[in-house]
Amino acid sequence: MSRLSEFLFEAAALKRTPRTGYQFLGRGRENVAEHSFGTTAIAFVLGRMAGDADLERLLLLALFHDLAEARTGDLNYVNKRYVTANEREAFEAATRDLPFGEELRSINDEWLEGESREASLAADADQLDMILELRRLLGHGWKQAGEWLGYATKRLRTEEGRRLCEDIMSGGPDDWWFERSDALWVRPGRPPRGGREGE
Repeated sequence: MSRLSEFLFEAAALKRTPRTGYQFLGRGRENVAEHSFGTTAIAFVLGRMAGDADLERLLLLALFHDLAEARTGDLNYVNKRYVTANEREAFEAATRDLPFGEELRSINDEWLEGESREASLAADADQLDMILELRRLLGHGWKQAGEWLGYATKRLRTEEGRRLCEDIMSGGPDDWWFERSDALWVRPGRPPRGGREGE
Protein backbone atom coordinates (compact mmCIF):
# COMPACT_ATOMS: atom_id res chain seq x y z
CA MET A 1 0.00 0.00 0.00
CA SER A 2 1.32 3.46 -0.89
CA ARG A 3 1.61 6.38 1.51
CA LEU A 4 -1.21 8.07 -0.42
CA SER A 5 -3.64 5.26 0.42
CA GLU A 6 -2.43 5.16 4.02
CA PHE A 7 -3.05 8.89 4.30
CA LEU A 8 -6.58 8.51 2.97
CA PHE A 9 -7.35 5.67 5.40
CA GLU A 10 -6.04 7.84 8.24
CA ALA A 11 -8.15 10.82 7.17
CA ALA A 12 -11.18 8.52 6.90
CA ALA A 13 -10.62 7.43 10.52
CA LEU A 14 -11.94 10.88 11.51
CA LYS A 15 -15.38 9.63 10.47
CA ARG A 16 -15.16 7.22 13.41
CA THR A 17 -13.45 9.59 15.86
CA PRO A 18 -16.08 11.12 18.18
CA ARG A 19 -16.10 14.70 19.33
CA THR A 20 -16.08 14.31 23.10
CA GLY A 21 -17.50 17.58 24.43
CA TYR A 22 -21.05 16.35 23.96
CA GLN A 23 -20.71 13.97 26.91
CA PHE A 24 -20.65 17.06 29.14
CA LEU A 25 -23.33 18.94 27.24
CA GLY A 26 -25.59 15.91 27.65
CA ARG A 27 -27.06 16.15 24.17
CA GLY A 28 -25.82 15.87 20.60
CA ARG A 29 -23.28 13.67 18.84
CA GLU A 30 -20.76 14.31 16.12
CA ASN A 31 -17.56 12.87 14.71
CA VAL A 32 -14.46 14.86 13.80
CA ALA A 33 -15.01 14.48 10.04
CA GLU A 34 -18.51 15.97 10.35
CA HIS A 35 -17.06 18.87 12.30
CA SER A 36 -14.29 19.35 9.73
CA PHE A 37 -16.85 19.55 6.92
CA GLY A 38 -18.91 22.12 8.83
CA THR A 39 -15.80 24.15 9.63
CA THR A 40 -14.73 24.14 5.98
CA ALA A 41 -18.16 25.25 4.75
CA ILE A 42 -18.18 28.10 7.28
CA ALA A 43 -14.60 29.04 6.34
CA PHE A 44 -15.72 29.43 2.73
CA VAL A 45 -18.49 31.81 3.82
CA LEU A 46 -16.12 33.79 6.06
CA GLY A 47 -13.55 33.97 3.26
CA ARG A 48 -16.13 35.42 0.88
CA MET A 49 -17.30 37.86 3.57
CA ALA A 50 -13.73 38.97 4.24
CA GLY A 51 -12.68 39.43 0.64
CA ASP A 52 -9.01 39.86 1.60
CA ALA A 53 -8.16 36.26 2.54
CA ASP A 54 -6.32 33.60 0.54
CA LEU A 55 -9.37 31.38 0.11
CA GLU A 56 -7.48 28.23 -0.89
CA ARG A 57 -5.23 28.45 2.17
CA LEU A 58 -8.20 29.22 4.42
CA LEU A 59 -10.07 26.15 3.17
CA LEU A 60 -7.00 23.93 3.65
CA LEU A 61 -6.61 25.23 7.23
CA ALA A 62 -10.25 24.44 7.97
CA LEU A 63 -10.24 21.05 6.26
CA PHE A 64 -7.11 19.70 7.97
CA HIS A 65 -7.16 21.53 11.32
CA ASP A 66 -8.11 18.36 13.23
CA LEU A 67 -6.27 15.74 11.15
CA ALA A 68 -3.98 14.95 14.10
CA GLU A 69 -7.02 13.75 16.05
CA ALA A 70 -6.99 10.53 14.03
CA ARG A 71 -3.95 9.73 16.23
CA THR A 72 -4.61 11.76 19.41
CA GLY A 73 -8.38 11.58 19.65
CA ASP A 74 -10.47 14.65 20.38
CA LEU A 75 -9.70 16.35 23.68
CA ASN A 76 -12.49 18.54 24.99
CA TYR A 77 -12.05 21.51 27.32
CA VAL A 78 -12.22 19.33 30.45
CA ASN A 79 -9.69 16.82 29.06
CA LYS A 80 -7.28 19.62 28.18
CA ARG A 81 -7.05 20.62 31.84
CA TYR A 82 -5.29 17.32 32.57
CA VAL A 83 -4.01 15.89 29.27
CA THR A 84 -1.74 17.42 26.65
CA ALA A 85 -1.67 15.97 23.14
CA ASN A 86 1.37 16.52 20.92
CA GLU A 87 -0.64 17.57 17.89
CA ARG A 88 2.37 18.76 15.92
CA GLU A 89 4.13 15.39 16.30
CA ALA A 90 0.96 13.50 15.39
CA PHE A 91 0.44 15.69 12.31
CA GLU A 92 4.05 15.23 11.22
CA ALA A 93 3.69 11.46 11.52
CA ALA A 94 0.46 11.55 9.52
CA THR A 95 2.08 13.48 6.67
CA ARG A 96 5.57 11.93 6.65
CA ASP A 97 6.81 10.79 3.21
CA LEU A 98 3.80 12.25 1.39
CA PRO A 99 4.57 14.17 -1.83
CA PHE A 100 2.55 17.07 -0.40
CA GLY A 101 3.56 16.50 3.23
CA GLU A 102 5.58 19.71 3.50
CA GLU A 103 2.61 21.74 2.24
CA LEU A 104 0.30 20.19 4.84
CA ARG A 105 2.85 20.66 7.64
CA SER A 106 3.08 24.33 6.69
CA ILE A 107 -0.71 24.55 6.94
CA ASN A 108 -0.65 22.86 10.35
CA ASP A 109 2.11 25.16 11.64
CA GLU A 110 0.05 28.16 10.57
CA TRP A 111 -3.01 26.72 12.34
CA LEU A 112 -1.12 26.07 15.57
CA GLU A 113 0.54 29.51 15.54
CA GLY A 114 -2.83 31.15 14.79
CA GLU A 115 -1.39 34.51 13.74
CA SER A 116 -2.26 34.88 10.05
CA ARG A 117 -5.48 36.37 8.74
CA GLU A 118 -6.45 32.97 7.33
CA ALA A 119 -5.70 31.19 10.62
CA SER A 120 -7.90 33.67 12.50
CA LEU A 121 -10.77 33.13 10.08
CA ALA A 122 -10.29 29.34 10.25
CA ALA A 123 -10.31 29.50 14.06
CA ASP A 124 -13.59 31.42 13.92
CA ALA A 125 -15.00 28.85 11.50
CA ASP A 126 -14.03 26.15 14.00
CA GLN A 127 -15.92 27.97 16.78
CA LEU A 128 -18.87 28.85 14.57
CA ASP A 129 -19.41 25.21 13.68
CA MET A 130 -19.90 24.52 17.38
CA ILE A 131 -22.01 27.67 17.78
CA LEU A 132 -24.27 26.51 14.94
CA GLU A 133 -24.81 23.16 16.68
CA LEU A 134 -25.39 24.81 20.07
CA ARG A 135 -27.94 27.15 18.47
CA ARG A 136 -29.69 24.12 16.98
CA LEU A 137 -29.83 22.38 20.35
CA LEU A 138 -31.04 25.56 22.06
CA GLY A 139 -33.74 25.99 19.43
CA HIS A 140 -34.91 22.45 20.15
CA GLY A 141 -35.19 23.10 23.86
CA TRP A 142 -31.82 22.14 25.34
CA LYS A 143 -31.27 25.06 27.73
CA GLN A 144 -27.71 24.15 28.75
CA ALA A 145 -26.61 24.95 25.20
CA GLY A 146 -27.35 28.61 25.94
CA GLU A 147 -24.72 28.74 28.68
CA TRP A 148 -22.14 27.13 26.40
CA LEU A 149 -22.99 29.67 23.67
CA GLY A 150 -21.97 32.50 25.97
CA TYR A 151 -18.42 31.14 26.19
CA ALA A 152 -18.13 30.04 22.56
CA THR A 153 -19.06 33.47 21.20
CA LYS A 154 -16.32 35.11 23.30
CA ARG A 155 -13.69 33.03 21.47
CA LEU A 156 -14.41 34.65 18.09
CA ARG A 157 -11.46 36.67 16.78
CA THR A 158 -12.62 38.42 13.62
CA GLU A 159 -15.25 40.98 12.74
CA GLU A 160 -16.55 38.61 10.04
CA GLY A 161 -16.87 35.82 12.60
CA ARG A 162 -18.80 38.04 15.00
CA ARG A 163 -21.12 39.25 12.22
CA LEU A 164 -21.86 35.71 11.08
CA CYS A 165 -22.45 34.67 14.69
CA GLU A 166 -25.02 37.45 15.13
CA ASP A 167 -26.77 36.25 11.99
CA ILE A 168 -26.81 32.65 13.23
CA MET A 169 -28.27 33.75 16.56
CA SER A 170 -30.97 35.89 14.90
CA GLY A 171 -32.80 32.94 13.40
CA GLY A 172 -33.85 29.43 14.25
CA PRO A 173 -32.44 26.07 13.22
CA ASP A 174 -35.52 25.22 11.16
CA ASP A 175 -35.87 28.51 9.26
CA TRP A 176 -34.04 27.15 6.21
CA TRP A 177 -36.69 24.51 5.49
CA PHE A 178 -39.82 25.28 7.53
CA GLU A 179 -41.96 27.55 5.40
CA ARG A 180 -44.69 28.68 7.77
CA SER A 181 -47.55 28.38 5.32
CA ASP A 182 -51.00 26.81 5.70
CA ALA A 183 -50.85 25.87 2.03
CA LEU A 184 -47.89 23.59 2.78
CA TRP A 185 -48.74 22.23 6.24
CA VAL A 186 -52.55 22.38 6.60
CA ARG A 187 -53.58 21.74 3.00
CA PRO A 188 -50.55 19.91 1.53
CA GLY A 189 -50.69 19.30 -2.18
CA ARG A 190 -53.48 21.84 -2.74
CA PRO A 191 -52.64 25.15 -4.42
CA PRO A 192 -53.73 28.22 -2.44
CA ARG A 193 -56.93 29.92 -3.64
CA GLY A 194 -56.39 33.60 -4.29
CA GLY A 195 -54.18 35.89 -2.27
CA ARG A 196 -50.77 34.92 -1.01
CA GLU A 197 -49.74 31.46 0.08
CA GLY A 198 -50.62 30.88 3.73
CA GLU A 199 -53.55 33.26 3.83
